[in-house]
Amino acid sequence: MRYTAVPREISSAEISSNLFSLSSAQYKRVVIKNPNCIYVRDFLSRKLSYSDLGSEVGSINYIDASPKYFFRTKGLQQHSFIPDINAESIIPVNPKVFSNQNLKEGDLIISKDSNIGEIIILDKDYPDLMLSGALFKLPIKRRKYYLLAFIKHDCFREQLDFMVPKSATIRHAKTIFLDCKIPLPSKNQEHVIKYLEGLTQAAINKEKELRSKHFKIHQLIKSELENNQKPKKFQYEFPSLEELKKAGRIDTNVFTPYFKSEEHKIRNYSNGYSSIEELDFETSRGQNLQISNIGDSIYSNKYHDGFYTLMLPKHLSRFGTVNETEYLGNRRKLITLKKGDLIFGAEGFEKGRSIVIFDECYNTITNIHGIILHHRQGNIQLSIFVKCFLDYLRNIGLVDKYAVGGNGGSLAMKYWSIIPFPNFPNNKQKEITKLYHNSQTSIDTLKLTIDNFVQHDNVFNQNAGITEIDKSLKKTKERIDEIIDQIVNDHDIDTKYDFLNG
Repeated sequence: MRYTAVPREISSAEISSNLFSLSSAQYKRVVIKNPNCIYVRDFLSRKLSYSDLGSEVGSINYIDASPKYFFRTKGLQQHSFIPDINAESIIPVNPKVFSNQNLKEGDLIISKDSNIGEIIILDKDYPDLMLSGALFKLPIKRRKYYLLAFIKHDCFREQLDFMVPKSATIRHAKTIFLDCKIPLPSKNQEHVIKYLEGLTQAAINKEKELRSKHFKIHQLIKSELENNQKPKKFQYEFPSLEELKKAGRIDTNVFTPYFKSEEHKIRNYSNGYSSIEELDFETSRGQNLQISNIGDSIYSNKYHDGFYTLMLPKHLSRFGTVNETEYLGNRRKLITLKKGDLIFGAEGFEKGRSIVIFDECYNTITNIHGIILHHRQGNIQLSIFVKCFLDYLRNIGLVDKYAVGGNGGSLAMKYWSIIPFPNFPNNKQKEITKLYHNSQTSIDTLKLTIDNFVQHDNVFNQNAGITEIDKSLKKTKERIDEIIDQIVNDHDIDTKYDFLNG
């Protein structure tokens, strides 16, 4: 914990109030060196009320399909400023129990239970979404992005961690988070706040643009397939004995009407399709990291000389980016990744998540849960296209169908030969892959000022691919963390933008 310390001396009154305990853990506290602090409640435009809190509908009102949805705390993730909308975070509910909370773009949503203190900002209006009873919508207008950045930071999290009792399985913060301190810059206050808010806005815009490009990739693939079909129309038929023998499996996943209709669009594509082998890819499993295979290893969140960088499927986002990095120390020579390799998560919740390696790797590995697709001729554009098409298959549910056992099952190596990849024209492949990776983008940091940064950065986002936006996003978030750390410790602050270089 970065800001937590044990005091060198304590008063007798403190000892008395802690039932005369002499355990040092009882007297730990968050140290904020900056004396210029206000509280979270001071940012609110009015007092928090019951109407700002979401409500519970009960699982009896969960249904399979509905125009109205229930938003859960799982939609608030530490690595994201905006909501993570997926099947885990929103649930269709009976419209009769739906409560309209007038959720608008720019609203701050904070969790008081479970992942307490987690916060996001709404990226658009959500008229068909209602908040769970664990979520507050904060009434705030001024310095919204400053507060958002601080609540996302360790300084806030560590304060809240001390305030909320740890005994319960599910922790409840109620409105205790309002009592957390938020330090303000001691020097050039308005200028520094504007700088930090600009960085926070830029990070939010990058997350929006990254998801927009991911969605556009899927739309381009869907449109190309549906608008270029051969005359043959789809007609569902039960599988024949020969088809069952060829498939080598009798589970129903690959024989359902939905699966057959979606796969028909690929096999009926006017330019034909190819298997992964015909595209000249070789497939292999990642490194087996079990002790029985490689001996003892040391895992770390920080890099040390000689350690391997772990790029595991569980670390990947559904957008083809890396959410976190882990390192492994092992004295053996392990199977490493090469430039152009495609990593694909083959099992579990992360099944179907993938990423392409664009830089020369040094001691980077994945594990046995990841399948490595390596193009023998080193065609990176084709590797990116295959990655994007696998994302499309995951999005429409076919990756789970191809996998043995369906959702949660494994997409074993022997089943890759049955996946068809459409032979899109080169210009269409370029259009799609450019949305994921476009190295011909840059931003001139010498032209950036506190007044034009967000505008110039948005232009960069529009031209960049997902990987470039993600790289810039990580740099921006690191800079936000640095600035907040300097504010907390009452240091002088440099408001330049050269952190984007390199």
